[in-house]
Amino acid sequence: MVTTTANQPAEADVIDPRELVTPDLYGRLVARIVAEHCMPEQLADRIMSQALAFLAVCAFNPGSSLAPSRAVDIGWHTFLLDSREYAAFCENVAGVFLHHLPDDAGPGDSAEAAERLGVTIDAMRAAGLPVDAELWLANGKCSQCYAGCTSDPRAV
Repeated sequence: MVTTTANQPAEADVIDPRELVTPDLYGRLVARIVAEHCMPEQLADRIMSQALAFLAVCAFNPGSSLAPSRAVDIGWHTFLLDSREYAAFCENVAGVFLHHLPDDAGPGDSAEAAERLGVTIDAMRAAGLPVDAELWLANGKCSQCYAGCTSDPRAV
């Protein structure tokens, strides 16, 4: 993987996360988000792309407790439902299964949650993965586990 020395890799160096899965699978995942979350296809596409980028950065940083934003976690949950495809993705990209660990306590201190998102965003940029900043904004209040989910470093 090629990265530049600047804070954000040059556009030519950015990995397209959509290419980490087949076009058919990607389309099915986006369609599932649209159907289950009643959102426009363009937004579902952005969410799924960022979820794949998040999972890739988890693969590139084993043992780190990186965290998705609330919006990005929708894509992760959607992919997890297709367990065979998700397991194959994990094996191909990470070499191990990327376990999902909900934080039942919720996001806790919002400064702490924001810091975790910042670490994740920095790791994504360093790895040459695109960051859709709008989808990584502060979590706000949590109605499910979205704001507190992490990749489980114990499973790596």
